[in-house]
Amino acid sequence: MPIAAERRITESMSPIKPAAFGYAEARHLLWRAGFGGTPNQIQTLVGWGPEKAVDYILDYDKVAYDSPGERQFDPDIMRPPTEEERRASAEARRTADEDTLAKFRQLRQMAEQEDRRQVREMQKWWLKRMVETPRPLEEKMTLFWHGHFATSNRTIENSYHMYVQNQMFRNHAVGNFGDLLFGIIRDPAMIAYLDNNDSRKNRPNENLAREIMELFALGIGNYSERDIKEGARALTGYTFEDDRFVFQRNNHDTGTKSILGSSGAIDGDGFVKIILAQRACADFISRKLYHHFAAEVAPAEAAPRVDDLQGPARAAIRTLASTMLAARYEVKPVLRRLFLSEHFYSPGLLNEQVKSPVELIVGAIRSLNCPARDLGVLNDALDLMGQSILFPPSVKGWAGGRSWVNTSTLFVRQNILAFLLTGKRPRGYDATADTQKYDPTPLLAELEKADPAAAKDPAKVADYMLRLTLGQAPSHAADALRAFLASTGNQVTRDSLIAVLLLITAMPEYQLC
Repeated sequence: MPIAAERRITESMSPIKPAAFGYAEARHLLWRAGFGGTPNQIQTLVGWGPEKAVDYILDYDKVAYDSPGERQFDPDIMRPPTEEERRASAEARRTADEDTLAKFRQLRQMAEQEDRRQVREMQKWWLKRMVETPRPLEEKMTLFWHGHFATSNRTIENSYHMYVQNQMFRNHAVGNFGDLLFGIIRDPAMIAYLDNNDSRKNRPNENLAREIMELFALGIGNYSERDIKEGARALTGYTFEDDRFVFQRNNHDTGTKSILGSSGAIDGDGFVKIILAQRACADFISRKLYHHFAAEVAPAEAAPRVDDLQGPARAAIRTLASTMLAARYEVKPVLRRLFLSEHFYSPGLLNEQVKSPVELIVGAIRSLNCPARDLGVLNDALDLMGQSILFPPSVKGWAGGRSWVNTSTLFVRQNILAFLLTGKRPRGYDATADTQKYDPTPLLAELEKADPAAAKDPAKVADYMLRLTLGQAPSHAADALRAFLASTGNQVTRDSLIAVLLLITAMPEYQLC
């Protein structure tokens, strides 16, 4: 069946013309390059035009931000034992001193318990950053890299290492992918997660080399099993002590290796350089960025090469990969090319992505100006919806897309939005319902500015709220909201607007952005 004209997708990667950059396009940019926007923020971007809007979002380092709670986390909870403790433990094992051994076990259990508490605080800290930041793309990209270089605290059990990795992703958010890849082979969290600290020059562990090639940089079909084995040899000696990277020369295989057609005494840095020299690397990362920000594409298992893809996505990803190579793996120029392109604003790409749980919660707070209420409750909801940050399900990260939505998660999605709007939980009200009363009437300020009478017209208010929340005003939804407002006496009040938002956020279309 041919795509309807209103859902068409253009192949053009030429810059969008200022006259074509309106409300729908600005709203789309705010959702895809961040976590949505208020009516005022949308209109501000419309007034700026596409170039100024995109540059403001991308050049976020120019936006001052006093970020919450930096360096508040304890690096020593899961510290290695001191020399004295090692000797005492060894002596207790030698003499079968069960009391001393039990004491060491108890200390370890207490440390693990405290570390689990700290990682929960870390999750809330990051969630708070996403909600409050004036630099949303920075956090959106940090979340992207967390899903790309997926590492779970459930495996490494060291919250501070997760914090250090999270900060590395933030520091390189729209920076150089090559620098990030060099950082990953030195990252204690990743080294522990993929067992490179257990790799020996006479018995190399292949996990890190395999995932770098398969999931992080090249993709299936662009390397051989021999390349993996040789890459594992190159990465021997790359380990860590406590919180810092260590290169153990005596554990590094100094012999000749042959990786992707290059031979020599290749080490970890040489391994990364060889990977970056492959055109497949730029294709792979550009494809991941396109999939995340523009539209879903077939998985690498089904279409290993960009040329295997169908439709406008193929040409778009080719252009992005060429931009990445020309920019020597700088990510910002790639995103700028995408966010300014006519293709990115094609009607067929608007309101087509399923919001991740993080996008759903953070986006609702940021676009509707509702209170966050209780970060602990929000964090628990993320877990129930399948996106517990700092705990991705596997090295592949989260599947995303339609996997976010099922009968169980839809129930949680609706309940958490009701909690944000009203303070009501499935079982009773939260204390924040009284202390943080939500008033959505300021959302109508832009409508009132354009037409003072419109803010009191239920039909116009219904259409306005639908465009803000859904990006469109479907006739069935508009009719339902008008009928509801009519049943309340056609009064546009705080309570009726909250009720309208409760109805909208329960609609299937609200799950999309």
